[in-house]
Amino acid sequence: MKLRIRHDTIYRYRRAVSLQPHRLMLVPRSSHDLIILSSSLELSPNADMAWAQDVFGNLVAAASFAFPTDLLAISSKLLVEQQALAWPIYRIAPGAHSYPFGYSDGEMADLGALLHPQHDDPEELLATWARSFVLGPTVDTLSLLKNINAGIADAVAYRTRDEEGTQSPLETLSIASGSCRDMSALFIDAVRHLGFGARAVSGYLHDPDVSPDDAGSTHAWAEVYLPAAGWIAFDPTHRRVGSANLIPVAVGRCNTQIMPVTGGYAGAAEDFSGMEVRVTVEEV
Repeated sequence: MKLRIRHDTIYRYRRAVSLQPHRLMLVPRSSHDLIILSSSLELSPNADMAWAQDVFGNLVAAASFAFPTDLLAISSKLLVEQQALAWPIYRIAPGAHSYPFGYSDGEMADLGALLHPQHDDPEELLATWARSFVLGPTVDTLSLLKNINAGIADAVAYRTRDEEGTQSPLETLSIASGSCRDMSALFIDAVRHLGFGARAVSGYLHDPDVSPDDAGSTHAWAEVYLPAAGWIAFDPTHRRVGSANLIPVAVGRCNTQIMPVTGGYAGAAEDFSGMEVRVTVEEV
């Protein structure tokens, strides 16, 4: 299906301030199940834009501003074709069908930090919680990951959270609530404790069951690497497995690396009066 995506971010200030360079991760790359048909990125005031790819291959725009302003508007428009199957069949390497399994030496080297939990777990509370899903000496690998994905949805109530940053996995489990980025961070560290390579993903969600005006949002989920099958999407917020209805923009070791917009300004804290984010995702 073809999807038209618009993502507007507006920052307002009580007086003209000098904007520091901003880092924008708003344009995805094409893949086997996502084709980018067109993209545009507009800023007001105008900015000098320098494009690069980060260590994960994400497209990053660095925006530099010449003059002070009391308003910064960032508008991203995308037209994409989403080809991911609703019910995919993953061709996992035979040796990885059952857990536990071992990655090859090459995979271990390439996955590197994606194998190690991001947050401290000194009393092994999260590790113990993750191991509670392993119900025998050997279990089906994909079923194990699906059970953890669903288990997070059972243990954590979704809530919209306007504060910046991501809760630690133990905090999310303790208070039993969190945003999509909190739930994905919990999933990532849980499966890393079991030896899986996992990464964070940011992008958009298309929900065809709601009205076009509401059928879209920024979203965060996770991916796990399984030999031969590659990276498989797990969305604990919606209990979903696979990339259907997901539009990935950036991947990273953790959520802080893949925020859509980061930057600051030179001035007093009270100069900032507020921000607004609007996202629409509609089927063409």
